[in-house]
Amino acid sequence: MAQGCLKCLKYTMCVANLLCFICGAVVLGFGVYMTLNFKFAALTPTLASFNLANMLLISGIVITCVSFLGFLGALKENRCLLLTYFLLLFILMLVELTAACLLLVYEKEIGELVKKDLVNGLKVANNPNATDTNVERDWDVVQKKLQCCGVNNETDWKPKPPLSCCAADCDLPKPQYWKKGCLITLQNFFEDNFLTTGISVIVLCIIEVLGMCFAMTLFCHISRSGLGYKL
Repeated sequence: MAQGCLKCLKYTMCVANLLCFICGAVVLGFGVYMTLNFKFAALTPTLASFNLANMLLISGIVITCVSFLGFLGALKENRCLLLTYFLLLFILMLVELTAACLLLVYEKEIGELVKKDLVNGLKVANNPNATDTNVERDWDVVQKKLQCCGVNNETDWKPKPPLSCCAADCDLPKPQYWKKGCLITLQNFFEDNFLTTGISVIVLCIIEVLGMCFAMTLFCHISRSGLGYKL
């Protein structure tokens, strides 16, 4: 009975980690796609290293590596791999919780950094002698995607807003522009998704705790029975 339960646990770990490996590969591929097609380093240089594309790339690499260790360790009943898998999951959980706490503590400071970058980027885009076209391109993409205009509203643009600010009657002499600024739109977006992000972090931590429990159970069983590869 115990052997049957442990075999079930072993193959459950294999299947779960294989699925995680596939998901990690998909996340990694999506991160590469976003890196090639969505570049906002010119618009928010302060946070350029922490954009969504970089986060997806890092997450994809970490997920694929850790899940591969878990799959191989469970399949081969390798105590060294299982222990490494356990430690990596524990470190990942600590990093996730630390990052979540830092975001809560420094939420206002991060908001100020984003505002400063947007204001500076708008100054460059408003400068008729500016040679950096990347800032203008980034502003056009952000304003079209978020349906916003300027940092606070359309009056931020001088002498008039670009076409990406247009909401209706774009062909008329006096088109209608988006009323909301991009700063408040971004703030509302993060506030609306704050609960979802918190729930996702909690669920992820629960999955990691279960993975650690399964790995340690297999590790202890292999150690007691003398099966599998030695440390």
